Amino acid sequence: MTYNDVLKYLDDLYGMLGYDLGLERMEKLMEEMGNPQDKLKVIHVAGTNGKGSVCSFISNVLRAQGYKVGVYTSPHLEKYNERFVINGEEISDEKFVEHMAYAKQMCDKIVAKGVGQPTVFEVVTAAAFNYFAQENVDYLVLEVGLGGRCDATNVVKKPLLSVIVSISMDHMEYLGSTLSDIAYEKGGIIKEECPVVLYAKEKEVYDKIKEICTEKNAPLYAFDESNAFVKKEEFSGTEFDFKNNECEFENIKIKLLGDYQIINASQALLSCYALRKQGVEISDKAVKEGMESARWSGRMEIVEENPVVMLDGAHNIDGIHMLAQSLKKYFANKKLTLLIGILGDKEYEKMVETLMPLASKVVFTEPNSSRKWHVDAIGEITSKYNVEIHIEKDIAKAYSLAKSITDKNDAVICAGSLYLIGALYQEARKK
Repeated sequence: MTYNDVLKYLDDLYGMLGYDLGLERMEKLMEEMGNPQDKLKVIHVAGTNGKGSVCSFISNVLRAQGYKVGVYTSPHLEKYNERFVINGEEISDEKFVEHMAYAKQMCDKIVAKGVGQPTVFEVVTAAAFNYFAQENVDYLVLEVGLGGRCDATNVVKKPLLSVIVSISMDHMEYLGSTLSDIAYEKGGIIKEECPVVLYAKEKEVYDKIKEICTEKNAPLYAFDESNAFVKKEEFSGTEFDFKNNECEFENIKIKLLGDYQIINASQALLSCYALRKQGVEISDKAVKEGMESARWSGRMEIVEENPVVMLDGAHNIDGIHMLAQSLKKYFANKKLTLLIGILGDKEYEKMVETLMPLASKVVFTEPNSSRKWHVDAIGEITSKYNVEIHIEKDIAKAYSLAKSITDKNDAVICAGSLYLIGALYQEARKK
């Protein structure tokens, strides 16, 4: 297979199957491959918003300690290779093709035995497990794809640690219509006697995860915003202390922008404490170095200056609320042009209504996805705002337009879909 052959295979699979949650196919596929996931020491990360940033913080701390650390995340912004990372380096095209071809071969075997065809995410996840096992990583920081209980990553039987980040209403068609339902699905990654690190804003989320932990005899480490004491919060970075009943970390510096990143960093710090309790050696020096070196593409990331262009992968209502809160803090003295492209299965009306009051100008475009929200339908939602509105379906033209109508001392804020953010990265690199 060539790289393009792999992409066509995955595209064809997605067109045929889409999403189809369940573990039976994945379990059979991993058995056929010799269960490489069982050879890995896994930190398993679930939740709605913040998974990627928490993965980055934890993996960078482990790297700073000198470990060989794999990170598996999804979706990617530009290439599938972004999902397979070891010590900051993406998998090569050659190795990606090699492991995907092997995963396809194993899929064909189980299909011939009467097992259903694995989905795109299942095939890619199986290839990832095989890659990280063959590369002999010391630890794998593993991000859940969708939900938790029935997610392909949940074939891991005994992780070192389960981390559950902020939970909010998203993917309700798969995960349930209440926060308690969604928390139950996310909490499906909790295993017998394996510790859990939890951030829960709502009591019903905490109660559900606590209930699961009690059933599984799993130690629970929980925290909230009151455990973080901010010393400095500027565009150049944030410095804070973290303290709760279990542990204390002082003078932690992070470069990732956004109030929500203080929460994500706090969760990573508590995770470091929980890993230490599991016998993982992590020095205070590694904690400080790793936290400060952490980066996460597409989360309040500045990609151009004059005007400032910031990309943020806020793609659901909770993420949009967090973005809006941060914009008020970091861009209070700038006029904002919003470049928005949203998927039609998201709460697009609420997302638009949250951001519109912050903008002087808005450019609506359409993400590169069959699930896109068609900009022809924006009229009723935007009519009540006294904001200059532009419509440009082509992403490249929309990006140029947004910059051209923005003063060099102001800012362009791009958000709404990761499909949009991935495409905008390509445009920013052309400049």
